[in-house]
Amino acid sequence: MRTSTEDDLPLACIYRWEQERADRVFLTQPFDGGKVRDWTWAQAVGEARRMAAWLKAQDWEPGARVAILSKNCAWWIMADMAIWMAGYVSVPIYYSLRPHTVRQILEHSEAKACFLGATDEREMASLGLPAGTVSICFPAAVTENCLAWEDLVAATPPLAGNTARPADELATIIYTSGTTGTPKGVMHTFGALSRDAARPALLFGLTADQRILSYLPLAHIVERIGVEALSLALGSRIFFAESLETFVTDLQRARPTLFLSVPRLMLKFQQGVYAKIPKPRLDALMRIPIVSRIVKKKILRQLGLDTARLAACGAAPLPPDLLVWFRRLGLDLVEGYGMTETTVTHLPKPGTVRAGWVGNAVPGVEQKLGENNELLIRSSLNMAGYYKDPQGTRDAFTEDGFFRTGDVVEIAADGQIRIIGRVKEQFKTSKGKYVAPAPIEGKLMAHPSVEACCLMGAGMPSPFAVVLLSEGARKQCASAIGKKTIEEGLWAQMEEVNAQLDPHERVAFLALVEGPWTISNGLITPTMKIKRAVLEDLYQGFIDQWRSQDRPVVWEAAVAKPRQQVLQS
Repeated sequence: MRTSTEDDLPLACIYRWEQERADRVFLTQPFDGGKVRDWTWAQAVGEARRMAAWLKAQDWEPGARVAILSKNCAWWIMADMAIWMAGYVSVPIYYSLRPHTVRQILEHSEAKACFLGATDEREMASLGLPAGTVSICFPAAVTENCLAWEDLVAATPPLAGNTARPADELATIIYTSGTTGTPKGVMHTFGALSRDAARPALLFGLTADQRILSYLPLAHIVERIGVEALSLALGSRIFFAESLETFVTDLQRARPTLFLSVPRLMLKFQQGVYAKIPKPRLDALMRIPIVSRIVKKKILRQLGLDTARLAACGAAPLPPDLLVWFRRLGLDLVEGYGMTETTVTHLPKPGTVRAGWVGNAVPGVEQKLGENNELLIRSSLNMAGYYKDPQGTRDAFTEDGFFRTGDVVEIAADGQIRIIGRVKEQFKTSKGKYVAPAPIEGKLMAHPSVEACCLMGAGMPSPFAVVLLSEGARKQCASAIGKKTIEEGLWAQMEEVNAQLDPHERVAFLALVEGPWTISNGLITPTMKIKRAVLEDLYQGFIDQWRSQDRPVVWEAAVAKPRQQVLQS
């Protein structure tokens, strides 16, 4: 397989498309609930050159950090290009983080400036930005004491020439999403970004005609590589989503050929389909050959995925049944694996997709098992280290240069890996045996009424699952008959799952909780992974009451809230 060269580095690609595809549309930004603005390659790079000239004129030291705090938009990509052109390092920040965490990242990275766009916190500029941080606002976020992007671009001549940044130079510091504590600053070079974009492009034969919708946070490694780096490498087009309310319209406008997602969204897609066509009826229709083809095409078209030649899911375990369901519809859905520290290291080769497995190591990635079957990875895709944390960097690698992923895996004879769970997430029951929660959670989530779940039970005779119902299931529970139907269906699902488990793993009961579990209330991460330790702490006071009911399905609403829980509410 061809290796990347200096000509494949992000800035080199940007300058090439500026000339070769000057008049082709690069970025498509919706606004005002239906209007659309396009930038050609020449226009987008032209704005980036002007902003780069302004940044460079600030005369900060080479490699100075400049943050981007915004929902995905065209200006996000142009800002990143400008930071690189000016000789600086970009620091993307999740737009859903709370102001104190944003401030912590900005202070830790010593960011000289912050590009500020739409965020989940209206007063982010005043609450999250440290004193002295220069703020540059995208059009959707102009506030007091904030320099306007459009004003700076209009008043500044474009940066001349083509700034070169070598492969081993630091390009970005990506802070982890913080599932288990304070975010860490992961350093990646231009070479790592280039190599990581090249591998999936070659593996799946992706070309410049790719259309992709950018909606997962660009502060996450999957979106940063799969959307930005890949589009820069190929010279392909990026569409953006304006809001949750316009997402379906934005998706249908983009008609993506490549679609990146996370398990929770794919589950919501499935639940949306079941809300229109109940599962028993859909299953019956799918068994009729001619009708099945029509139904499949209609479902994918209504989802906006009928033109997707490839869909890839990551960031959290994808329930195997969900992958099978979408592939049965005709969507070429695959599950990959990677981490902020390693970028994307595993993808299934075409024709080798197996439910529950995340593929082979991509070319250039070495893998082996460490203690307790922990996956160890060595490659040129690995991070350059944790920012300002040399000891943490040393601890993250073995003496022979393998990164300690913290994931327990099984490696098949053909090299594919199956994720069992996180080393730190495994817990021991009172029977003295360890339980890996992720695979069991995935099996329980195969039921269409389940939106999310968290397996618990450390030090107890048997594990149990805390379950958040889907929106449709919650509405169904408004009636006594509907509630009973939900209970019976989940009980049957639990029995089916238990039949596949070892005795010490079997789920004692399901606790149906009120929720919600959201990014804003701190129960899930910006990448839709559950915060296990936070959830365990939140529901700790309920456990004794739940266990005392001695029923397979219990309800949070049916027990007295612990005093701590009442105070939190």
